[in-house]
Amino acid sequence: MSAGALLGWLVLGALAPGAAHLRAGWRRTGLALLGTYAAVLLGLLAVVLTTDNLLGALTQDSWLTSIIVLAAVLGVAWFALVVHSYAVLRPGRLSQNTQLLTGTLAGLLAVAVTVPFGVVAQYVWTSQQTINGIFAEPEATASSPPSPGAAPDDPWGGRRRVNILLLGGDADDNRTGVRTDSMNLASVDVRTGNTVLLSLPRNLENVRFRPGTPMARRFPNGFRLPRDPGGGRSDLLNSVWEYADGHPELFDGRQHQGPKVLMDTIGYTVGLRVDWYALVNMWGFARLIDAIGGVTITVEQDVVFGKYNEGLVKAGTRRLKGADAMWYARSRTFSDDYTRMRRQRCVLGALLDQADPATVLSRFNRIALATKELIRTDIPRDMLRELVPLALKVKNAKVSSVQFVPPVINTGYPDWEKIRRITAKAIEDAAGSRPAVAASAGPSPRKTAKPDERQSQKPGPAKGLTEGCGTL
Repeated sequence: MSAGALLGWLVLGALAPGAAHLRAGWRRTGLALLGTYAAVLLGLLAVVLTTDNLLGALTQDSWLTSIIVLAAVLGVAWFALVVHSYAVLRPGRLSQNTQLLTGTLAGLLAVAVTVPFGVVAQYVWTSQQTINGIFAEPEATASSPPSPGAAPDDPWGGRRRVNILLLGGDADDNRTGVRTDSMNLASVDVRTGNTVLLSLPRNLENVRFRPGTPMARRFPNGFRLPRDPGGGRSDLLNSVWEYADGHPELFDGRQHQGPKVLMDTIGYTVGLRVDWYALVNMWGFARLIDAIGGVTITVEQDVVFGKYNEGLVKAGTRRLKGADAMWYARSRTFSDDYTRMRRQRCVLGALLDQADPATVLSRFNRIALATKELIRTDIPRDMLRELVPLALKVKNAKVSSVQFVPPVINTGYPDWEKIRRITAKAIEDAAGSRPAVAASAGPSPRKTAKPDERQSQKPGPAKGLTEGCGTL
């Protein structure tokens, strides 16, 4: 056998275990290897076809550990397969120089075939560590009670929607407490994925608390405190978490009640039950944007930032790094809170659209590390099995946005009943919509109304997630 033929059979043996052994006359061993290989492939195919909610199952600890172990075993087995295949092909019949060449190439091939298994094991291990570092164990968090008449196997307890509070906090090493300067309640239809994103301004005043709660007893007429020495206010909606955390005596000495109080307060404000929250460190969010290689955004006009107005995000369409994207989203210089909320919505929409699977896979380790550092949540670990497929539905569904800002809502004297009516109407409209293409960084195409229809159409507060973004 020539060196070329030996290497050819060696490569074929690596792709189809047993082929090299059959060529070398090791019939029983070759057939056994081919049979085992076929059985493994059929077994994996059976798992894929018969496992309900496969993507969700892949978030479970038992699955992740099994995959890591299987990848390690298969990597070692394939390494041994290539080495043994080379041996049975009897390279000793070749010249000494040729043996050295083929032996070197065989060794490189043996190492190369282990690389995919090593990559899989490393990615899965990183995923497991990230998930375990972010999400709570089931016993640490009480799930919402099921609705009456819910099917035993229904993970949502018979409910049509799940509501997750998405928060952006500005905590850093030089500031005590957590101020939630970005508050969005995502109400997701569990059947279609259609989502209503309810954005509440940070400066909402006279916040009302659910009757009977400790905060309602302390503030029966709304959240109101004396002005700060500098003239600012610490009794806006973005201060509820911080205030509750700082006054454990209101809760019989229980610490860290801020998340629970804010969830209940926002739920009471909009008339919905909030299931869980996810708090994102805004500057950690910048690291996530850097991890995916930046986001392409159209900056409508120059955005100035910095203590001395020394920073500038120039107008135009380009790819922004994490820090610039965050300054674009968060700067208040020569701006107001409502414009800032719109810019935050634009960054979120661009990130959702541009974090495609290819980008995530190619930058997986950096994304996982950034995600682990920036998220705090009370979502139970075992609910990931259901939330993963729901997130995929949201990716390809209609996402509308409602912002409770002037002129819709006067943030100094909010109309609480109007907020609840608007919320109910937006959810009703979303429930009647079919899944649509995910929002993009540019304006969404709209159906042109006929002349007689335009007069009957009334503007509503619900908008597409990226409506108003992407235009100079």
